[in-house]
Amino acid sequence: MTGAEPGRLRGYFAIGAEGISKPYNLGNLMRSAHAFGASFFFTIDASARIPRPRSDTSRSPEHLPCFAWETLEDMNLPSGCQLVGVEFLEDATDLPSFRHPRRAAYVFGSERGTLSPPLLARCEHIVKIPSAFCVNVATAGAIVMYDRVRTLGRFPPPPVCPGGPAGQLEAHAFGPPISRRARGGKGS
Repeated sequence: MTGAEPGRLRGYFAIGAEGISKPYNLGNLMRSAHAFGASFFFTIDASARIPRPRSDTSRSPEHLPCFAWETLEDMNLPSGCQLVGVEFLEDATDLPSFRHPRRAAYVFGSERGTLSPPLLARCEHIVKIPSAFCVNVATAGAIVMYDRVRTLGRFPPPPVCPGGPAGQLEAHAFGPPISRRARGGKGS
């Protein structure tokens, strides 16, 4: 294996959208979520607007759970899952400077709006893609998922100069066994 396969990363992530209204954007976002190894997909306040997604050539609902929550109050994320809003806000953390949580659900806003204030208040983190203006929701999703895989995956180091050979990926070395008693914990 030369790099990290999405399913081989530790932890999990989900992709979702609030108020998404275009079936092609939804389909593209779902297909990207499937391709990058999302554990599940969700929408908030979208099911009535979109009877079914378009352009999802991977048929992602056959491969990962999809939740269609009518309201924000209906949203039920797994315990320990951190909600990460992706929004073009001045005080949001730039994506290249963000440390992705091991267990995360990324949520994107609608095509012509922003994440609702109640959803922003519920997010534990708000990140933005450092671009001159907002990009398409499906494109934004792919950028965030790529960044997650790139930063949490195990890849050889990049070459020192453009076009040079990539570094070698060192074999994983396991540390010594950890004893609960040695750490001061209760015995097993």
